[in-house]
Amino acid sequence: MTALVVRGLSKSYGGVQALRGVSFTVASGELVAMIGPNGAGKTTCFNLLNGQLAPDSGDLELDGQSLAGRAPRDIWRLGVGRTFQITATFGSMTVRENVQMALVSHERRLRSPFTAFSTLAVAEADALLKRVAMQDQAARPCAVLAYGDLKRVELAIALANRPRLLLMDEPTAGMAPEERGALMALAASLARSDGIAVLFTEHDMDVVFGHADRVIVLHSGEVIASGPPAEIRADPRVQEVYLGTA
Repeated sequence: MTALVVRGLSKSYGGVQALRGVSFTVASGELVAMIGPNGAGKTTCFNLLNGQLAPDSGDLELDGQSLAGRAPRDIWRLGVGRTFQITATFGSMTVRENVQMALVSHERRLRSPFTAFSTLAVAEADALLKRVAMQDQAARPCAVLAYGDLKRVELAIALANRPRLLLMDEPTAGMAPEERGALMALAASLARSDGIAVLFTEHDMDVVFGHADRVIVLHSGEVIASGPPAEIRADPRVQEVYLGTA
């Protein structure tokens, strides 16, 4: 079932056209990689999808609901999660507390001022940490974690709003080679078990071709190719503008 539909998406910054009529879909449980050279429009596309920017034209729909022009907090509550190239956790808080914060924010329940934060959504936080294999480090401050473990915590936080669409911006950046495959395999497993549509950007082509179900290639703000990894790898134009003829 198609979860995300993007139609004719365009965005410019002054005289610079960042996106030109971009259209694509992502199905529930599907991992789609969006690749392209620097300046191709990948970050702009992500920022439009989670509400940090509003499109000049075109539309974005998640499960039939338009996301265009909505505030980031409203899009998050509609079921769009995001992880970032540089991890964004509260270093002085524990792993569990970081996930609790996301859960409490999403639930928007009225709380007594006399209720200790440490008691809120504990079971739910631990359940998410178990899913990303971080339950054993729940009580540790994020500031002392290895970078690969921080990426797993960030993934747990992104799952706190029960996303229908998960945006992963350079998910393996800064990770050791042996950790990259494990993280993407985990993301793929979660996506398929929960029916989450995953759209990710990535410069490591081993990660892209090893884990994506489909690849979208952007160049100068336009989609120049879209299809299965093997087809994209063999595409002459993609080789010319991004992969290299070697």
